[in-house]
Amino acid sequence: MNFLIINNFYKKYKVHLIAWGAYIIYEVFITGLISKTFSQPGSYFIVYLLNISLFYAHAFFYGKAVNAKVQTLKFINVIIIIVLEISLYSIIAFSLRYLFNILHLVNYNRPIILDQEFILSCIWRSLYFIGFSTGYVYILKSFEDRKRVEALERQSLVTQIEKQALENDLVQSQNNFLRSQINPHFLFNTLNFIYNDARKKAPMAADAIMNLAEMMRYALKRPEASELVPLSEEVEQIEHLINLHKLRTANTINLELEVNGDLFGLRFPPLILLTLVENIFKHGNVSHSSQPAIIKIDYNNNNLNITTINMVNDVKGKQHESHHVGIDNINKRLANFYKDDYIFRYYKDPLNRYITEIDVNIVNPMAKLNINQ
Repeated sequence: MNFLIINNFYKKYKVHLIAWGAYIIYEVFITGLISKTFSQPGSYFIVYLLNISLFYAHAFFYGKAVNAKVQTLKFINVIIIIVLEISLYSIIAFSLRYLFNILHLVNYNRPIILDQEFILSCIWRSLYFIGFSTGYVYILKSFEDRKRVEALERQSLVTQIEKQALENDLVQSQNNFLRSQINPHFLFNTLNFIYNDARKKAPMAADAIMNLAEMMRYALKRPEASELVPLSEEVEQIEHLINLHKLRTANTINLELEVNGDLFGLRFPPLILLTLVENIFKHGNVSHSSQPAIIKIDYNNNNLNITTINMVNDVKGKQHESHHVGIDNINKRLANFYKDDYIFRYYKDPLNRYITEIDVNIVNPMAKLNINQ
């Protein structure tokens, strides 16, 4: 256990230990060779312990002082710290000098007094280590600034990647919503011809063609992923989609669309609402006799709530897990537009109903315009 603690300590402070070890060995031998005298190891240990303590104490307090927001306060704090450190260092050095003399670790030829030479020596020695410590603080600060810049660059890159992924998700949603987009003018002209021809002979088929044409026309607008679209237009596309399914199933679907509040001027991310409704038809049971599928859009007091409820389709072979592909896409796009300022829930209740809920605060600019008028 002790070995692990020592090993971890060495790994964490390896650079510090090597640097101090090299410095102490160098200085002790150079000083000893010049003066031709060496003190006992204990005295070296205590002296360098004092110097190292000054180094890290100054680094700690100086680091706090330079973070002061007011420049004048920062300068005053630094001056006070340096004066206190020099004074405390000198007092401790004199006390150790006196103690070493009593213990005969170092013999002084003259009385132990606070002479000018000793005071200047303490001031020089303390300033020496304070200077090293100040440089150490700025080196650490430069490393931290570099890490901060790298983190910001990484965040910027992640944001760009997420934006690109969002663009790709939107394109995929549009492709799923409308597979064929080749020569749209020819396509709409053909649909218009078929509609006019079928209107008298087969009114139901004509209605289906008109609903399909409107949905395709809306999908071909291709809004950017970063754009919001009028929510009322999304609701219109839901109505077209519902009408198509009613025509296809001879009006046997049991589905209710409820819209409360004035949606005029309200803007919302594109294809989110349509994806929720498509999921109902794709994965839900919309022909249940007593439990209708429900699409509820409620806008009140700047709060938009979108709720869908549908019975889970228990027909064998249905892949309910695929529900989550569109759901995950919706969640990512809501997060991109509203960050953390939205609620998106989806769950299955005890009645075997699949429920999705979107809650987001949206200020309708048209409402403000009407108030000002």
